[in-house]
Amino acid sequence: MSRYEHDFTHMFAGLEKQIASTDDPRHRAILKNYRLHGLLEVAGRYQELLAPDMTVEHPHYRLHEGGTSVILDGMAEVTAFYQSLVKANALVMWVNRQDIAVNDHGFSGEVEFYQFVPGAMLGESVFGSVQAGDDPTDVYLLKRTLAFVWPYDERGRLIGEHVYEDGASREVTKPDPADIITAERAAELLAPEIAKELP
Repeated sequence: MSRYEHDFTHMFAGLEKQIASTDDPRHRAILKNYRLHGLLEVAGRYQELLAPDMTVEHPHYRLHEGGTSVILDGMAEVTAFYQSLVKANALVMWVNRQDIAVNDHGFSGEVEFYQFVPGAMLGESVFGSVQAGDDPTDVYLLKRTLAFVWPYDERGRLIGEHVYEDGASREVTKPDPADIITAERAAELLAPEIAKELP
């Protein structure tokens, strides 16, 4: 078992406590959407998070890192981005410490973010360099701090992701191959979390 599996499967434990203690129905719905979105994304089930009950018909993502920006405008571009992450085997990611503030507009927060990435993606802009490497064993663990601002519509559906990287927080390590969580293992680990019914 990977040394990261416990943190991976419990990435939203703190968020679940926040959801349970949130009285406002809209705020609770936004936090639940965020939780399910993250779980579906990392499990490779991006089609479900882009469904009309979770995401608006024309989402807009703004991903800022390494002095560059990746802008994804519309469902076709967002879908293609998720497809590229799957193809590159770069969807296994999780949050550790996170501080989330929610209001009627959506939520914002700062998170400690971990991601297994192919060596070919370790440039200044990870999201702008989504590509598989020549060697499938050439995988690194990228740790960094990201700020999230995610707006939601009046129905509690995601409008988009605004993500900002603290470049000074980047740490890259070479994990033991036994500790790498594969996409298949991620989907297996997260299936019970996705199926969990929250109040």
